Amino acid sequence: MSLGSRTGWNSALCCLRLRSAFRIILACSIVYTTTLYGPQPLRQLVAYPAYSYLTTILIVSDATLGDSLRGFWHALCACVQVMTLSILSLLLIGPAHFSYFISALAVALCTFAVALPGATHLMAKRIAFGQIVIVYVGTAIHCAEAGELVLMHPIQVALSTMLGASASVMAMLFPNLFFYQKASVAAFLSPYLAYHEVRDMCQKYAENARKRLNFYSDAILSQDSSAALGFILQAQPLAQVGEKLLQSIKHKQEALMWERPKLRNILKPTCMDLGEKLQDIEIPLRGIAIAATSCPSFPVALIKKVQPDALHDMKRRIHDKLEQLERFAPVCILKKKKKSLDESFWPLETIFREDLLAFFFLDCLKLLQQNTEAVEECRESYSENESSHGSENQSHGGIKWSWSISCIIPSKTSLFFAVKCSVSLGLAVLLGLLFNEREAYWAGLTIAISFVRGRQATFTIANARAQSTAMGSIYGILCCFIFRKVENLSFLPLLPWLVFTSFLRHSRMYGQAGGISAAVGALLILGRRHYGPPLDFAIARITEAVIGLICFITIEILIYTARAATLAKHKLSLSLGTLQECIKDVVLFDNQNNQNNMQASIFPKLRQKQKKLKSHVNKLQKFIEEAELEPNFWFIPFNGSCYRKLLRSLSKMGDLSLFMSNKIEFLSVVLQRCEVDSEDLQKPLKCIKNDIELFKKKVETSLQCLQELSSKKSLAVHDKHDIELGTSPKANECRCLETEKDEMECILNSFLQHSNEVSDRVGTNTEGEDQKLKSQVIVCLAGLGFCISSLLREVREMEKEFQELVNLENPSTHVIV
Repeated sequence: MSLGSRTGWNSALCCLRLRSAFRIILACSIVYTTTLYGPQPLRQLVAYPAYSYLTTILIVSDATLGDSLRGFWHALCACVQVMTLSILSLLLIGPAHFSYFISALAVALCTFAVALPGATHLMAKRIAFGQIVIVYVGTAIHCAEAGELVLMHPIQVALSTMLGASASVMAMLFPNLFFYQKASVAAFLSPYLAYHEVRDMCQKYAENARKRLNFYSDAILSQDSSAALGFILQAQPLAQVGEKLLQSIKHKQEALMWERPKLRNILKPTCMDLGEKLQDIEIPLRGIAIAATSCPSFPVALIKKVQPDALHDMKRRIHDKLEQLERFAPVCILKKKKKSLDESFWPLETIFREDLLAFFFLDCLKLLQQNTEAVEECRESYSENESSHGSENQSHGGIKWSWSISCIIPSKTSLFFAVKCSVSLGLAVLLGLLFNEREAYWAGLTIAISFVRGRQATFTIANARAQSTAMGSIYGILCCFIFRKVENLSFLPLLPWLVFTSFLRHSRMYGQAGGISAAVGALLILGRRHYGPPLDFAIARITEAVIGLICFITIEILIYTARAATLAKHKLSLSLGTLQECIKDVVLFDNQNNQNNMQASIFPKLRQKQKKLKSHVNKLQKFIEEAELEPNFWFIPFNGSCYRKLLRSLSKMGDLSLFMSNKIEFLSVVLQRCEVDSEDLQKPLKCIKNDIELFKKKVETSLQCLQELSSKKSLAVHDKHDIELGTSPKANECRCLETEKDEMECILNSFLQHSNEVSDRVGTNTEGEDQKLKSQVIVCLAGLGFCISSLLREVREMEKEFQELVNLENPSTHVIV
C-alpha cells in the first residue's frame, strides 16, 4: 500500500474513532445532566446513575442509529425479564429474608433463567445480568427496608437502565456536524445512520477491489518478475483491508433493518444481503490473486495470444461497474465491442501447461465481470421499485416475531453458557458481599457485561479489564483532586478521557473489554456524587472487580478445560477432514443420463461442505488468535507462525476446491450441449474422469495422513509417518512411461493430454456457436487443470509446514514427507 493510501486509511480510521467518541460524550452528558441537575422526582426514580452510564457505554460504542435502536429494544426486553423475575421472587421470599447466601443463590437462578433461551440477543442478556446483580445485592444491603424493595427497587433499576438506552438513541439522532468529508447538506443534517456507514464501506470496498484488480492484472501483464513482485506486494495489504471491510458490512446488516432511510437503498428486498453480494466479487478476486502469486515467470505467454482489445474492454467494464458502485452513480450501458473475450479464445486449439495460469486468470476475470454486473443490476432494480416496495419491506424487517421450536428448546451451547454465567455471577456476588457489603455491586457488574457465548481469551480479557479499571479509577481520583474546589467542573476532564478510551477500545493490548472498563472506571468517579471519598471508593471497587475477575477466570477454566492450542489442533484436524470430503465429492459426469440426476444432488451437498470448511477455517483462525494471546504456563509454547502458515494453505485449498467444483459444474452444463453420447467423446471424457480420480486419491491420502498427525494428542509421535505411502505412481493409470517422473507431473500431463483430445472433438464446425462452445470447454478444462496442479502443489507445501511444526515441537522426531 502506498504512503498516500496508508495516510488516507489512517485518516478515515481517526475520523471514525473521533465520531464514536463524540457520540459517547453526547450520551454520557445526557445521563450526567439528568441524574445531577434534573427534577428531584426524576432523580429519585433513576437512583442508579452508574448503571445508566454502563448501559450507555455498552450500547453507544461504535454504534449507529440502527444499533442504538436495537440496543434500546434489548434494554427494554432485559427490563421486562428482570422485573418479572425479581418482583415474583421478592414477593414469594420477602426482602427481609434475603441473606448474603440467599441473594447470591437468587442471582445464580435468575441469571440461569435469563441466559438459557437461545433466541435472546447477547446484549439483552448482558444488560439483564447487570440488573439482576443490582436488584439482589441492593436487597441484601437494604433488607431492613422491606416494604419499599418489592416494587420500587426493581423499578428504579429498570428506569436507570432505560435512561442510558434513551440517551444512546438521542445521541445518535444528533446531526452529523463533525467529521464528515465531502458530504452533502442532507448528510450533515441527518442522524448517524447505519445506511450511511454501509454505503461508505461499500464505496471503500469497491475502490479497494478496483485497486486490487489493477495490481494483480498489472502483475500478470508485467514483462519482468521484479515489477510483478512489486505489484503483488502492493496488493497484499489491500486484500486484508478488503476482508475487514466485508466483515464490517456484514456486521452492520442487522442495524440496517432498524432504520428507514429516505435515500435510496443499495439492494432490492428480494436480493440476498449486501455482504453476500459483495462476497461474489471477493471470490473471483481471490482467484485472480492465486493466479498472480502462482506465476513462476513473467511475462505470461498466453496473454500475448489473446486479443488485447477484448481483454482491455473487459477490464474497463469491470472498472466502470466498480466505479459506479463506488460513486453510487446511475448505470451506464456500454456498447459491446465487435470481439468479446470468448471470441479471442477461438484460435486456441491446444492447452499447454504453461497456459493454465493465464486461462484461469481470464476465467476469473469473466466471473468478476458477471458478478459486478449482478450487483449493479440488483441495485438498479431496487431504485426502480423503492417507492412501491421499500417502506413495506422495512416496516416488516425491523423486529422479527417469528419463533421456532429450535429457538425455544435450549441447545448444548446455551446450557453451558447459562451454567457459566449463573455460577460465576452467584459466586462473585457472594464473595463480594462477604468482603465489602456496600460496594459488593462491582464484583458482579465487572463480569456481567463481559460474558460471551463460547470461548474467549480468558486471561487476556481479565488482565485488560483489571488494568483498565485501575487506570480509569486512578484518572478519576487525580481529576477529583485537581477539581476539588470546583466540583461542578469535574465532568470536563471526562471529555478527553472518553476520546482516549474510544481509541483504546480498538488497540491490540486492551481491546473492547479494556476500553469499556477504562471509560466506566472514570465515569463512576467523575460522573456521580455522594458516593463517599473517591480514593476509598476506587480502592474498594478495584478490589471487588478483582474478586469478580477471579471468579470469572476460575469458572471459565473449569467449564472450558481444553486450551486454545489444543482446540486449534483439533479444529485443524476437522478442517483437513472436511477438505477431504470436498475433494472426494468433486465428480465429472461422462454420461448425460447421469448428469441431470446426479448434478442436482451432488453440487448442492458439495457447496454445503465448502461452507462447512469455511466455517472450520474461521474458527481455526479464532483459536490461533486466542492461543497466541494466552500464556503458555508449563505447556509447550504455541507455534503461532506454523499454524498461520497451515491456515493460509487451508484457506487457499478451500478456495481452489470451490473453483474446481464450479469449473466441473459448468463443464457438465456445457457438455450437455455437445454430443456427449458419441463414442469418440466418451473415451477421452472417461480418461479425464480417471485422471481426476487419481488426483483425488493422491490428495485424499496425503490429507488423511496429515489429519492423523494433527489428531494425535501430541505431534511428538515416534512412529514413522510416510506421507507418500500408498500413492506411488502407476504407469497404466497416469500413462507415464518414465517411472522417474514425479507423480504430480504424471497426473497433470495425462489430464492435459486427454483435455486436448476432448477439445479436438468438440466444436469441429467453424460456425460461431460451435467455436464459442469449444472455447468454453477449453477455458473450463484449462482452469480445471490449474486447480489440479495448484492443489497438488499446495498439498506438498502443507506437508512441509507440518514437518516444520513437528520439528519445532519435537526436534528428535523425524516425519518423512
